[in-house]
Amino acid sequence: MDGKELIGYIQNGIWYILGLVAFALELWALVDCLRHKPSSFEAASKRTKTFWLAMTAVAAIIGGLSVLTGGGGFGIFGIAAVTAACVYLADVRPAVKETGTGRNQGPYGPW
Repeated sequence: MDGKELIGYIQNGIWYILGLVAFALELWALVDCLRHKPSSFEAASKRTKTFWLAMTAVAAIIGGLSVLTGGGGFGIFGIAAVTAACVYLADVRPAVKETGTGRNQGPYGPW
């Protein structure tokens, strides 16, 4: 086995691991979106649950297909899918989680 072949195997392994990480993020966003009530999305002034459910479901499908084909195979579509999931997790999830608790939660804990 020469050096170029070894580097090729290492690169493919790295792309596959990155594809698995992206797919895990997309599944996390999808499952979290399924857990919350539609009224929580409206109370947080975010788009509807249907919109976010569609975005995260399409992202998870693209991520799953990417992993099945060897990881990182969809290029710009894979990047768009993981970006949509990360936007949900970073922006929508905290806002929806805050409105859906119904408890007296302050910024430093319960009060």
